[in-house]
Amino acid sequence: MRIILLLAMLLLAPQMAQAAEGYIDVTAPVSRKLKLFPAPATGLAGQVPPEVSRELSELFGMDLGLAGPFEVSGDGAGADLILKSSYSAQGGNITLECRLVDRVLNREITAKRYSGSAKELRRMGHAFSDEVLRAVTGEKGPFTGKIAYVTKASGNKEIFVMDYDGHNPQRLTNNGSINLNPDFAPSGKEIIYTSYKKGNPDLYRRELFTGLEARISSRSGLNATGAYSPDGSKIAMVMSKDGNSEIYLISREGKELARLTNNHAIDVSPAWSPDGSRIVFVSDRLGKPQVFIMNADGGNVHRLTANGAYNVTPRWSPKGDRIVYARQGGGGFQIYAINADGTQDTQLTSAGSNEHPRFSPDGRFIVFSSTRDGAEAIYLMRADGSGQTRVSPNKSQNSHPTWSVNW
Repeated sequence: MRIILLLAMLLLAPQMAQAAEGYIDVTAPVSRKLKLFPAPATGLAGQVPPEVSRELSELFGMDLGLAGPFEVSGDGAGADLILKSSYSAQGGNITLECRLVDRVLNREITAKRYSGSAKELRRMGHAFSDEVLRAVTGEKGPFTGKIAYVTKASGNKEIFVMDYDGHNPQRLTNNGSINLNPDFAPSGKEIIYTSYKKGNPDLYRRELFTGLEARISSRSGLNATGAYSPDGSKIAMVMSKDGNSEIYLISREGKELARLTNNHAIDVSPAWSPDGSRIVFVSDRLGKPQVFIMNADGGNVHRLTANGAYNVTPRWSPKGDRIVYARQGGGGFQIYAINADGTQDTQLTSAGSNEHPRFSPDGRFIVFSSTRDGAEAIYLMRADGSGQTRVSPNKSQNSHPTWSVNW
C-alpha cells in the first residue's frame, strides 16, 4: 500500500512529494525525517524465546535507521509512523505479523505475515523492512540481500557470505588457498571468483544453494576481476594469456566471446552499466591507473576521472547515474563517487584506508572495506557517504565485499 500524498505534504518539503505517486523521494534533501517508532514485538502464543522481541527491535532500528528517510525513535511520543509486530510459535516454526501504521492519519500503510523456522526470523524481519521502504519510497529495500566477502578468519583468504548487517556468516570456499573478488550473478543464486587453489589464478563459478562449482577460465596467467553482465549471460574479466592484462568477454560457461582492449597498458576491473551498453574499467594507458568507460563492444573509450593519480576498482550504480571508485592519497585509499559524465566527483570517506566499494542492489547504500579500526573490515554507508557503519562479523581481516540482489 502507498502513503497518500497528504502525509508527504505534512512531513516533508513540498518538493519532496512526487505528486503522481505520493512517495517520498529518498534522494532529495529532507527538511524533516519521518519519526518512526519500532514498538516492542508482542508474543502471542507458543514457546518463543523472550529475546525475539529485542532482536526484532534492534533489527528494525538498524535497517530503517540506515535507510535515510527515517529518524528511529525509542518511544512512540510524537512518532509519525509506528511499526507494530507480533509473533507466535508452533512446532518449531515462527509466524511473524508486521504492520506499519501512519499515526498522523491513524491508518495502516502496509502489513505482511511471514512464516518460517526460528532461524529464519531475521530474514522475515529484513523482508518487512524492505516492504516499509517500498511503501514509503516506492522502491523495495535491499535488506534481504547478502554480502559476499573475503576473510582471513581461517588463516587463508576464503569467501564467505553474510546478511547485509553482518549476521549469519556462512563459508563458501574451503580450499586453503587464496580466493578473491567474488561477484554475484544478477539472480543472486551464484557467484564467480578467482582462486589460486590449482596454482594459477583461475576464474570459478559456484552455485550458492547446491555448492556445485566449475572452473570457467583457466588460461595461462591471470583470470580475474570477473563481473556478470546485467542479464547474467556474459562475464567481463581480465586475462593475461597473451602477456598483458586485457579485458575480455566470456560466456557464463567460459567460452571466449571477444577481446575488448588491445594495447600495451594494463587494463583491469571491468564493471557493467545497468543497461549492459557500457563497461567502466581501470587502465594505466596514460601513465597512472585511471577510470575509463567504453562501449560493451570495446569501442568509444574515454577517460572518466580527471582528478587523482591512482584511481581503481570502479562500480556502476544500479540506476546508471553514478560510479563509485577508490582513489589513493595520503597514505591510503578513499572512496569517491562520480557522475557517469565525469561531473560531481565527490569524496565519500576520510577515515582509514577504504577500498572495493560496491552499491547495494537498489543504489541506496555502498558497501566497502576499511582499515579505520585497525584490521580491514566491512562497512556500509548511504550513497552520499553518510551513516558509515561497521558490519564485519568478526575481528579478522575482511575485504572485497559485494552485495547481492534480494534472496
